[in-house]
Amino acid sequence: VQLQASGGGSVQPGGSRRLSCSASGRAFINYTVAWFRQAPGKEREFVSAVKYGVGTTYYSDFVKGRFTISRDNDKKTVYLQMNSLQPEDTAVYYCATTNSHFDPIDWGQGTLVTVSS
Repeated sequence: VQLQASGGGSVQPGGSRRLSCSASGRAFINYTVAWFRQAPGKEREFVSAVKYGVGTTYYSDFVKGRFTISRDNDKKTVYLQMNSLQPEDTAVYYCATTNSHFDPIDWGQGTLVTVSS
């Protein structure tokens, strides 16, 4: 599966941003898709995932209640709606297909989100 992330940019604290992850190639519908992020000087970390099938969603504690992941299988796209953004959310955000344990299989390129006043 080839993935393309988009939607990054600059936003003020408390603002919102929606990221998109568009897929092409093998049957997208059969894959769990996750978002990861990497802040400057830090390791890449798991943010959120949406499973194939019924679309069960998962979130890291630091985004729970603020971020919402969703998928549109017809459009082969996964979205990450990010609300109440804080400076600590500044990072390059990556989407990836994963296995059931959220281990990445295919990566998309990152999209930079900068939260600052």
